Amino acid sequence: MLREIKQTVLRASRASGVFSLVSRSRWRQNRLLILGYHGVALEDEHQWNPGLYITQELFAERMDALARLGCNVLALGEALERLRAGQLPERSVAITFDDGFYDFYKLAYPIIKQHKFPVTLYLTTYYASYNRPVFDVICSYLIWKGSGKVVDASNLIGEGVTLDLTSEAGRALSLNAVKKFAQAAALSAEEKDALASSLARLVGVDYEEILEKRILHLLKPEEVRELAEDGVDIQLHTHRHRTPQKRELFLREIEDNRHAIEKMANVRATHFCYPSGHFRTEFLPWLEEAEVASATTCGLGFATQETNKFILPRLLDRSHMTDVEFEGWVTGLSNFLPKRAENYEDVEEEQGGIRKTEG
Repeated sequence: MLREIKQTVLRASRASGVFSLVSRSRWRQNRLLILGYHGVALEDEHQWNPGLYITQELFAERMDALARLGCNVLALGEALERLRAGQLPERSVAITFDDGFYDFYKLAYPIIKQHKFPVTLYLTTYYASYNRPVFDVICSYLIWKGSGKVVDASNLIGEGVTLDLTSEAGRALSLNAVKKFAQAAALSAEEKDALASSLARLVGVDYEEILEKRILHLLKPEEVRELAEDGVDIQLHTHRHRTPQKRELFLREIEDNRHAIEKMANVRATHFCYPSGHFRTEFLPWLEEAEVASATTCGLGFATQETNKFILPRLLDRSHMTDVEFEGWVTGLSNFLPKRAENYEDVEEEQGGIRKTEG
């Protein structure tokens, strides 16, 4: 009900010129909207996880809206410098992508380039060097593809184990079971990939087709290099997509990530995005120690001069966000409407299920 009311208010505000009024205000000029994206669907990923994937058509509409609304799309570093100096132009926006999946290169960047917009790509680097589907997310995707089935997983993860994929809860349990098996067995990256291939076969999915289309693959080093040479801002997202709570391990993630980016893109990355948006206050001095200039979260809102540089909010675009909701945030009006807290967890937030049979 609240969302329907907000939609009505937003549509009326757009029609009556309130959007335009707020977008030209000093209040909006003093704020930076950082847009956050994860992926643009190569196939049906937006149906699997609409919270993180959108279609290429919808992404093109979003970029068209930024141009139509007269937004000043700035490079992230420049935007943050001008924000601190109180020198932002009207309707300032920065565009960021998390993770560095192949679909950014294939589907998103050509649209961004067409508009001549700058963009920051927060790159997690382990699976860039080992270029196979990212294990946790491909297992989630495969389990979703097997929806409605009940499969015997005795030869996959343990005698007498059945994966019940007939419900959301069952799929969640199944995913958890597969991940726990891989962790307990201390599988190597190659062994995890073999497990994912076996899981695909079990649920009736052509794994070779996934490999050919590079679904849920990260960019290859040469693609990262090409993007960097073309002006894409490659930045930090940890090497293994995790944020350890021990200082030494946390700093190692930054160091390994930075080293890999330097090797691939010939740049020294200084801006950071928390994997899955997960951050703790103890991370802030560690980021300072690692000479990180800024860090973005998945918290919703605008960045202001007073915002902590290591707790920068963003607007994470999603498949279910309507055009009027998107424009409401770009112009600034949505900031004044009631906001329901959103939980931006990792890609595996939905899928997985395990059932153990007798005998």
